[in-house]
Amino acid sequence: MARSREGYTIGQLSKLSGTPVKTIRFYSDTGVLPERERTPAGYRLYGEADRARLGLIRTLREIGLDLATIRSLALKGGVKGNELVEVLSLQLRAVEAQVRSLQRTRTVLRAALERGDPTEEDLNRLNTLGKVGAAEMEVLLDGFLSDVGSGSEALATWLAGMREAMLPQLPEDPTSAQLDAWLELATLLADDDYRDSLRQDHSGYWDRVDASGAAPYQAEAIWRINNMIVEAVIEAKVSGVLPTSPEAEPVLDHAMALMAEMHLEKDGEDFRRTLAKGYADHDPRSERHWQLIAIINGEPIPLEPTVAHHWIRDALLHRVTP
Repeated sequence: MARSREGYTIGQLSKLSGTPVKTIRFYSDTGVLPERERTPAGYRLYGEADRARLGLIRTLREIGLDLATIRSLALKGGVKGNELVEVLSLQLRAVEAQVRSLQRTRTVLRAALERGDPTEEDLNRLNTLGKVGAAEMEVLLDGFLSDVGSGSEALATWLAGMREAMLPQLPEDPTSAQLDAWLELATLLADDDYRDSLRQDHSGYWDRVDASGAAPYQAEAIWRINNMIVEAVIEAKVSGVLPTSPEAEPVLDHAMALMAEMHLEKDGEDFRRTLAKGYADHDPRSERHWQLIAIINGEPIPLEPTVAHHWIRDALLHRVTP
């Protein structure tokens, strides 16, 4: 389309750019696209620079910049160099924050719908948990550890040593799976029934440690011995030793001897029966707890300790009736 000798009229600029006349007029009136001049008859005129600027304005609007920011840039003579980088960086951070907010909202809605028949109370609670950030998760975890560890010095000491491992770090740009895991973990930590389940000590283990006065030492011993058990069992599993096979006997005996030491007991029929019952009655939420932490931290699952203790469980229950 040809332009007049003086420049483009607002109608010509509208047709060339695909921008409505009303929008161009609004941009000009608000200073976002200052008019270059007017004809003697009072018609607005725009040049090639204005045409290019209008294209930039449309682009900036499409990526979410507000008109006040665009006007400020226009008054400075356009967007140049580092200034453009700064503006786009700010806008990118704003968009990323919006995306994270929408992802959290989606996670909350999905969790509510998965309940089958969610109540208003469920939705409010999930919405609150969906807003849990790193600081809130830390407070939630501390409350969880304090509650679960109440009543046993040994258990409280053990949990204190576990705190760092139990506090996952949500990435700045989490995946949908990590956000889902974050909300599920917050929900689990706030679950009174789960807390009650972990406080149950059917084997009397923590009572024995409390009575022995070895709580600080025992917390370290649990880590050391459990690592030895996991290493030995994983080695056997990688070698193809099935938990129900005869070849599993020496591996199981080694694991039982170590677990008896950890439990301040002697290995034997009664100990193995008690341990088998513990495996049979194990709350699956505890395993899920560690899976969620691994997902949030971007670690592979299943975790080696989980694999090892599943092997021990299967080997033990194959030979012992709880």
